[in-house]
Amino acid sequence: GGGVTHAIGTGGRDLSEAVDAVTARQALDALSRDPETKVIVLLSKPPSPKVAGELIAAARLVKKPVIVNFIGYATSMRKVDNITFATTFDETAELDVQATKENASTENQNLNLERFAPQQRYLRGLFSGGTLAYEAQLALRDYLPTVYSNAPLSKDLNLEDPLTSREHTLIDLGEDVFTVGRLHPMMDNDLRIRRLEKEANDPEVAVILLDVVLGYGAHPNPASELAPAIANARRIASDGGRHLEVVALVSGTDEDPQNMNEQIQQLKEAGAIVELSNDAASRRVGRLARALHQRGVASTAPTSSPVPLEALNQPLAAINVGLESFHESLSTQGAEVIHVDWKPAAGGNEKLMDILARM
Repeated sequence: GGGVTHAIGTGGRDLSEAVDAVTARQALDALSRDPETKVIVLLSKPPSPKVAGELIAAARLVKKPVIVNFIGYATSMRKVDNITFATTFDETAELDVQATKENASTENQNLNLERFAPQQRYLRGLFSGGTLAYEAQLALRDYLPTVYSNAPLSKDLNLEDPLTSREHTLIDLGEDVFTVGRLHPMMDNDLRIRRLEKEANDPEVAVILLDVVLGYGAHPNPASELAPAIANARRIASDGGRHLEVVALVSGTDEDPQNMNEQIQQLKEAGAIVELSNDAASRRVGRLARALHQRGVASTAPTSSPVPLEALNQPLAAINVGLESFHESLSTQGAEVIHVDWKPAAGGNEKLMDILARM
């Protein structure tokens, strides 16, 4: 039930570092603009890591689903925004047809970057527990080059002073340094409220992510304290001529004693965006922080003139060098083709070719 608009073969060398995917970039751009192409597939043996990263970054800017199968290319990701990674030819085809039938829309949320002051670019995460904080860091790894933490994914991202954020920072307020002599932050919001105000006063902070954990053993009404603190943080930023985006992850059920719907309502009234999934919340703030970072960074990707879309739909014309059966195949399909009769020196005999080279 699927179909192909265009199949563009670039050859494996195109995805080497030396060639830097010149043709693949042009093809991706052209297919992204082609109204008849609903889903794009990138299929190749593993490119160089540098080229793979740049191609995937370019594909994430496309407003269409993109299926990526760089055969044998190691990735911890399965799906990020409009990108889905596949591992076999069959799976690639299945995902392609499925995405086409679903007519999937990958238009990212309107990020409204103009709301933010030019210097605003950083994300700060304030979590009450380590498990959600760790999962958030894993998701953010797909969006941001570095996220520092007092409970980091790797030692090189360790925050030297957990009381002071650095660039993109995610804090686990349940760590011992914060809990000695006081209640756990799931029950006591004081430290988080003070840290929220501190981050709101930082002119480079654009977005804050925090969790609100419901259930027995948690604060009986966390939003009653966090919502006013969120409203105050946003007011601090507004008074400074800035916009502060606050995303609150509410983790709970409708049977928790805090009344989940009331908690959500209080947070929304304070101006927070509420998500019920840690993955969704992390990816939302990740997209925003990445866009703000890229706003002030010139692209280092090579540029070339875009391929006119008319070229995709013109009758095929080709110059065929060497193998005559290719010429016959093209002619049979009605293509305009010029055949150049060429054979390797000495008929391809390596010994004779070596002798000729020495002569």
